[in-house]
Amino acid sequence: MNMAVDNIETQLRQSLADQRARFQSNPAPDYQSRVDKLTSLKQALLDNQQAIIDALINDYGHRSPNDTIISDIMPCVNNINYTIKQLKSWMKPSRRHAGLLLSPSKVSVQYQPLGVIGIIVPWNFPVMLSMGPLITAIAAGNGAMLKMSEFTPATNAVLSQMLATIFDPTEVAVVEGEADVAAVFSGLPFDHILFTGSSVVGRHVMRAAANNLTPVTLELGGKSPAIIAPDMPIDTAVERLIFGKCLNAGQICVAPDYVLCPAEKVEAFIAAYQRRFNKMYPNFDTNPDYGNIINDRQYHRLIKVLDDAKAKGASITSAITGPISTTQRKIATQLVTNTTDDMLIMQDEIFGPLLPIISYQSIDEAMAYINKNDRPLALYVMSFEPQTQQKILAHTHSGGVCINDTVFHVAADDAPFGGIGPSGMGHYHGKEGFLTFSHAKTILHSGKINSGILVHPPYGGIIQRLLMKFFLR
Repeated sequence: MNMAVDNIETQLRQSLADQRARFQSNPAPDYQSRVDKLTSLKQALLDNQQAIIDALINDYGHRSPNDTIISDIMPCVNNINYTIKQLKSWMKPSRRHAGLLLSPSKVSVQYQPLGVIGIIVPWNFPVMLSMGPLITAIAAGNGAMLKMSEFTPATNAVLSQMLATIFDPTEVAVVEGEADVAAVFSGLPFDHILFTGSSVVGRHVMRAAANNLTPVTLELGGKSPAIIAPDMPIDTAVERLIFGKCLNAGQICVAPDYVLCPAEKVEAFIAAYQRRFNKMYPNFDTNPDYGNIINDRQYHRLIKVLDDAKAKGASITSAITGPISTTQRKIATQLVTNTTDDMLIMQDEIFGPLLPIISYQSIDEAMAYINKNDRPLALYVMSFEPQTQQKILAHTHSGGVCINDTVFHVAADDAPFGGIGPSGMGHYHGKEGFLTFSHAKTILHSGKINSGILVHPPYGGIIQRLLMKFFLR
């Protein structure tokens, strides 16, 4: 759905009205209809696998096919398999205790679809971050409108065509356009909005949604740290964190944003990172397994951040020999030391292959550094000592944690994923996602016996006095 500026709001509101009308005609889709839709979506993803890979290569200039399979297609297929397996139990009303005061009435909670979900999708993982929320929205019985990123037009086209073979536009609609379209989209009276992107844009989305009292789930980012504890062998630490920094060239909201390393091991870390990087990506300039920066705008942003750090006294060591290419948007990890808080690299989420390394003298000092900044979306703890692990878990806050690994917690289907504070709010993975896109409706069911009459006026009778004496103790 491509729209001229003067028609944006009219067309979007009409699309939402059409979705809402369809939803009202069937506000409680049964289990089998939801499973059928999810099964069709899974098959469509498998059938369009090569087209999706090719589209992302087109959008990025180059993106590793394996990066797309591992981080976009495979998580969606696994998510659908898991969701289908669990959906019947999620949909089942839960029985609750009415308590003696309400006896003999019964209380249950019914999970009811919200209606129409607005999903705002970023450019870094346009398949996983559109289809993932859509899978959960469908499982919960909702319709959905997806606002795709303007920076992935080829991928958008494939997904639009794919979804059109499964869903009517009144069930699932794909919207394209630039910032003006996104602004109107976020101001529509959806029943829920899920936004994935930067904290800056997330604030705009939340303000727009507030005008309609639309609840929001914000999946933001921030500066996710990796702590290398003193007990951790440096080679092992590098092995465990390097993939999370190199996947999609570091253009991941949960990529390790900076490393906290014992002061005496910083040089060893740099050397180990270089060795490991060159083993993973030999002949870097022509290596097909390492992807490009998405576009010129993001490439120049990263170069500006790097130049700012250099100008303010930072030391830069590339993971490979040789300068950054000026003819292609391909940047090996740049390891940055001697950073200061006034540098751009230490102020905003990096979202690319730049990796500051901050030295520390004690774990307490490392935790203090994390805690003085905004709470991150992810925290990575590199330690085999249970006491160290528990100390860090107890004294820091983050959306999620990996111990001796990075980024893979996002793929845990049976666990919530989400941020805290400036890194986001709410969840949409697993059962928690189903609950996010459902209304938990409490139902009190009274039968022929009316116990409520015992508290009707006139007040002060003997039964009421006995009840108060019993319950107010």
